[in-house]
Amino acid sequence: MDTLDRTFAALADPTRRAILARLAKGEAHVGALVEPFPISGPAISRHLRVLEHAGLIEREADAQWRICRLRPAGLRAAHDWLDDYRAFWEESLDRLAELLETSPAPTARPPGKQASRTPERRPAHHTPARKHSRKAPTTRPAPGPASPRHRKARP
Repeated sequence: MDTLDRTFAALADPTRRAILARLAKGEAHVGALVEPFPISGPAISRHLRVLEHAGLIEREADAQWRICRLRPAGLRAAHDWLDDYRAFWEESLDRLAELLETSPAPTARPPGKQASRTPERRPAHHTPARKHSRKAPTTRPAPGPASPRHRKARP
């Protein structure tokens, strides 16, 4: 898996994105990163390992503390890749704006006048739906004591 794949795989998880957002404010120890999440310490450690493997953070041991900090260079590959597409969309939107500015405005119709519509054409194989005749519902006797199914067998 290349760097770009690892970066986007790491960014795919909302918990890891939240950890990165927190580390963007400054370094933090692992205990502080666990606090806002309803998950265990080992689960946070797995998220941190993924982020570190992707090159998005670095971890350092300082006595009993495990300090994490953001590595902005880790996001560079994703930024550069997205930047190419940003340029594409900006050019496309500029061309669209230019087209809309140069095209003539639609002509207004007088009030009450509607555009003529051509009747809808059906394919040759289409046949109109037939109405089915409905038969009157048949009535059955209601089950009750007189019904042979409900009579008790006599000894």
